Amino acid sequence: MNCIFCKIAAGEIPSRKVYEDDQVAVFHDIQPQAPVHLLVIPRKHIASLNDAAPEDAELLGRLLLAARKAAEDAGIAGSGYRVINNCGKDAGQVVFHIHLHVLGGEDLGPLLAPRA
Repeated sequence: MNCIFCKIAAGEIPSRKVYEDDQVAVFHDIQPQAPVHLLVIPRKHIASLNDAAPEDAELLGRLLLAARKAAEDAGIAGSGYRVINNCGKDAGQVVFHIHLHVLGGEDLGPLLAPRA
């Protein structure tokens, strides 16, 4: 498979990992959008949330718990952080391997503002 996140999870491409276990890896984004910007990925290749199956429910839960742990370890859990999953091209998904963005370390402001 030619998936960059699969290669990072396998250790074939270097990354600044902050957490990993047998199912999940967490590492720093190379183009951070906040002082803390981590990516949480499953080792199993799932292209997007649309491709997740019922049998992936436990793994998806593990992703959220890994996001929480990463926020705690990064020292942003107390002040607040944002967890984002982009699903599909129109949502801004660039790497088609399901992943969560964990952003924090500053006041991120409201995510949604009224549209004009």
